[in-house]
Amino acid sequence: MSEGRLIVLSGPSGCGKGTMIEQILKDGGYMVSVSATTRAPRSGETDGVNYHFLSREDFEQRIAENGLLEYAEYCGNFYGTPRREVEAALAGGKNVILEIEVQGALQVKERFPAAVLIFTIPPSIDELRRRLHKRGTETEDVIEKRVARALDELPIAKQYDYIILNDALEDAVHDFFTVMRAESLRADKVNLNF
Repeated sequence: MSEGRLIVLSGPSGCGKGTMIEQILKDGGYMVSVSATTRAPRSGETDGVNYHFLSREDFEQRIAENGLLEYAEYCGNFYGTPRREVEAALAGGKNVILEIEVQGALQVKERFPAAVLIFTIPPSIDELRRRLHKRGTETEDVIEKRVARALDELPIAKQYDYIILNDALEDAVHDFFTVMRAESLRADKVNLNF
Protein backbone atom coordinates (compact mmCIF):
# COMPACT_ATOMS: atom_id res chain seq x y z
CA MET A 1 0.00 0.00 0.00
CA SER A 2 1.39 3.39 -0.96
CA GLU A 3 1.29 6.32 1.40
CA GLY A 4 -1.51 8.83 0.96
CA ARG A 5 -1.05 12.35 -0.34
CA LEU A 6 -1.17 15.36 1.97
CA ILE A 7 -3.14 18.24 0.44
CA VAL A 8 -3.40 21.71 1.96
CA LEU A 9 -6.37 23.85 0.95
CA SER A 10 -6.24 27.48 2.02
CA GLY A 11 -7.91 30.71 1.07
CA PRO A 12 -9.74 33.64 2.55
CA SER A 13 -12.62 32.98 4.91
CA GLY A 14 -15.78 32.96 2.81
CA CYS A 15 -14.21 31.90 -0.49
CA GLY A 16 -15.98 28.52 -0.45
CA LYS A 17 -13.35 26.07 0.74
CA GLY A 18 -15.82 24.14 2.89
CA THR A 19 -18.32 23.82 0.05
CA MET A 20 -15.56 22.64 -2.30
CA ILE A 21 -14.45 20.03 0.23
CA GLU A 22 -18.01 18.71 0.59
CA GLN A 23 -18.02 18.01 -3.15
CA ILE A 24 -14.49 16.57 -3.19
CA LEU A 25 -15.35 14.11 -0.41
CA LYS A 26 -18.11 12.62 -2.57
CA ASP A 27 -15.29 11.13 -4.68
CA GLY A 28 -14.44 8.77 -1.82
CA GLY A 29 -10.67 8.99 -2.23
CA TYR A 30 -10.17 11.80 0.26
CA MET A 31 -10.66 12.58 3.91
CA VAL A 32 -10.44 15.84 5.83
CA SER A 33 -8.36 16.21 8.92
CA VAL A 34 -10.43 17.64 11.74
CA SER A 35 -8.61 20.73 12.99
CA ALA A 36 -8.47 21.91 16.56
CA THR A 37 -9.50 25.44 17.49
CA THR A 38 -10.05 27.66 20.48
CA ARG A 39 -12.93 29.55 18.84
CA ALA A 40 -16.50 28.91 19.96
CA PRO A 41 -18.61 26.55 17.85
CA ARG A 42 -20.93 28.16 15.29
CA SER A 43 -24.56 27.13 15.13
CA GLY A 44 -24.81 23.55 13.87
CA GLU A 45 -21.13 22.68 14.38
CA THR A 46 -20.26 19.49 16.28
CA ASP A 47 -17.14 18.85 18.34
CA GLY A 48 -14.97 16.21 16.69
CA VAL A 49 -16.76 16.60 13.36
CA ASN A 50 -16.30 20.22 12.32
CA TYR A 51 -13.46 20.96 14.75
CA HIS A 52 -11.99 19.71 17.98
CA PHE A 53 -13.09 22.64 20.16
CA LEU A 54 -10.43 23.15 22.83
CA SER A 55 -9.82 25.59 25.61
CA ARG A 56 -6.83 27.88 25.14
CA GLU A 57 -5.03 25.97 27.92
CA ASP A 58 -5.60 22.58 26.22
CA PHE A 59 -4.41 23.98 22.90
CA GLU A 60 -1.25 25.43 24.44
CA GLN A 61 -0.55 22.06 26.08
CA ARG A 62 -0.71 20.35 22.66
CA ILE A 63 1.75 22.94 21.32
CA ALA A 64 4.14 22.20 24.20
CA GLU A 65 3.87 18.43 23.61
CA ASN A 66 4.53 18.75 19.83
CA GLY A 67 1.08 17.28 19.27
CA LEU A 68 0.22 19.59 16.37
CA LEU A 69 1.45 19.32 12.80
CA GLU A 70 0.97 23.08 12.47
CA TYR A 71 -0.84 25.86 14.23
CA ALA A 72 -1.60 29.53 13.82
CA GLU A 73 -3.48 32.30 15.53
CA TYR A 74 -6.20 33.88 13.39
CA CYS A 75 -8.59 36.66 14.44
CA GLY A 76 -7.82 36.05 18.12
CA ASN A 77 -8.23 32.25 18.09
CA PHE A 78 -5.80 29.35 17.69
CA TYR A 79 -6.25 26.78 14.91
CA GLY A 80 -4.11 23.69 14.44
CA THR A 81 -3.84 20.19 13.00
CA PRO A 82 -3.51 17.20 15.36
CA ARG A 83 -0.32 15.41 14.24
CA ARG A 84 -1.11 11.81 15.19
CA GLU A 85 -4.38 11.58 13.24
CA VAL A 86 -2.87 12.88 9.99
CA GLU A 87 0.24 10.73 10.13
CA ALA A 88 -1.83 7.59 10.79
CA ALA A 89 -4.19 8.32 7.86
CA LEU A 90 -1.30 8.96 5.44
CA ALA A 91 0.45 5.77 6.53
CA GLY A 92 -2.83 3.95 5.89
CA GLY A 93 -2.84 5.16 2.28
CA LYS A 94 -5.50 7.86 2.66
CA ASN A 95 -5.32 11.22 0.89
CA VAL A 96 -5.72 13.83 3.62
CA ILE A 97 -6.95 17.38 3.06
CA LEU A 98 -5.98 20.04 5.56
CA GLU A 99 -8.17 23.15 5.42
CA ILE A 100 -5.81 25.56 7.12
CA GLU A 101 -4.58 29.16 7.13
CA VAL A 102 -1.49 30.35 5.26
CA GLN A 103 0.79 30.38 8.32
CA GLY A 104 0.04 26.72 8.99
CA ALA A 105 0.26 25.80 5.31
CA LEU A 106 3.81 27.10 5.07
CA GLN A 107 4.71 25.18 8.25
CA VAL A 108 3.33 22.00 6.65
CA LYS A 109 5.28 22.57 3.42
CA GLU A 110 8.46 22.96 5.44
CA ARG A 111 7.85 19.71 7.36
CA PHE A 112 6.28 17.77 4.44
CA PRO A 113 7.86 19.03 1.19
CA ALA A 114 5.74 16.58 -0.85
CA ALA A 115 2.51 18.19 0.40
CA VAL A 116 0.42 19.79 -2.35
CA LEU A 117 -0.57 23.36 -1.47
CA ILE A 118 -3.68 24.80 -3.13
CA PHE A 119 -4.89 28.35 -2.53
CA THR A 120 -8.52 29.12 -3.34
CA ILE A 121 -9.51 32.63 -4.33
CA PRO A 122 -12.87 34.35 -4.78
CA PRO A 123 -13.67 36.15 -8.05
CA SER A 124 -13.31 39.54 -6.31
CA ILE A 125 -13.09 41.17 -2.89
CA ASP A 126 -16.64 42.47 -3.34
CA GLU A 127 -17.85 38.92 -3.94
CA LEU A 128 -15.93 37.73 -0.88
CA ARG A 129 -17.61 40.41 1.25
CA ARG A 130 -21.03 39.41 -0.18
CA ARG A 131 -20.41 35.74 0.68
CA LEU A 132 -19.38 36.61 4.23
CA HIS A 133 -22.54 38.68 4.70
CA LYS A 134 -24.66 35.85 3.25
CA ARG A 135 -23.30 33.40 5.86
CA GLY A 136 -24.80 35.56 8.57
CA THR A 137 -22.41 34.22 11.22
CA GLU A 138 -20.22 37.26 11.92
CA THR A 139 -20.63 40.89 12.88
CA GLU A 140 -19.76 43.66 10.41
CA ASP A 141 -16.55 44.29 12.34
CA VAL A 142 -15.46 40.64 12.02
CA ILE A 143 -16.36 40.60 8.32
CA GLU A 144 -14.16 43.63 7.71
CA LYS A 145 -11.31 41.96 9.64
CA ARG A 146 -11.70 38.87 7.45
CA VAL A 147 -11.66 40.99 4.28
CA ALA A 148 -8.53 42.82 5.47
CA ARG A 149 -6.92 39.48 6.27
CA ALA A 150 -7.82 38.20 2.78
CA LEU A 151 -6.04 41.18 1.22
CA ASP A 152 -2.95 40.37 3.33
CA GLU A 153 -3.07 36.67 2.34
CA LEU A 154 -3.41 37.10 -1.43
CA PRO A 155 0.30 37.85 -2.04
CA ILE A 156 1.22 34.72 -0.04
CA ALA A 157 -0.78 32.61 -2.53
CA LYS A 158 2.23 32.79 -4.87
CA GLN A 159 4.10 30.52 -2.42
CA TYR A 160 1.54 27.75 -3.03
CA ASP A 161 1.78 25.12 -5.74
CA TYR A 162 -1.61 25.93 -7.31
CA ILE A 163 -4.26 28.66 -7.22
CA ILE A 164 -7.91 27.78 -7.92
CA LEU A 165 -10.53 30.42 -8.64
CA ASN A 166 -13.79 29.53 -6.91
CA ASP A 167 -16.32 31.43 -9.00
CA ALA A 168 -18.47 28.48 -10.11
CA LEU A 169 -18.28 25.59 -7.62
CA GLU A 170 -18.35 22.86 -10.28
CA ASP A 171 -15.38 24.43 -12.08
CA ALA A 172 -13.38 24.83 -8.88
CA VAL A 173 -13.94 21.18 -7.91
CA HIS A 174 -13.00 20.08 -11.44
CA ASP A 175 -9.80 22.13 -11.15
CA PHE A 176 -9.00 20.42 -7.84
CA PHE A 177 -9.24 16.98 -9.43
CA THR A 178 -7.18 18.19 -12.39
CA VAL A 179 -4.44 19.24 -9.97
CA MET A 180 -4.56 15.85 -8.25
CA ARG A 181 -4.35 14.04 -11.60
CA ALA A 182 -1.37 16.18 -12.63
CA GLU A 183 0.33 15.44 -9.30
CA SER A 184 -0.07 11.69 -9.87
CA LEU A 185 1.70 12.05 -13.24
CA ARG A 186 4.75 13.88 -11.91
CA ALA A 187 7.95 12.16 -13.00
CA ASP A 188 9.03 11.64 -9.41
CA LYS A 189 5.72 9.87 -8.62
CA VAL A 190 5.53 7.46 -11.55
CA ASN A 191 6.87 3.96 -11.04
CA LEU A 192 9.17 3.09 -13.96
CA ASN A 193 10.15 -0.34 -12.65
CA PHE A 194 8.73 -2.77 -15.22
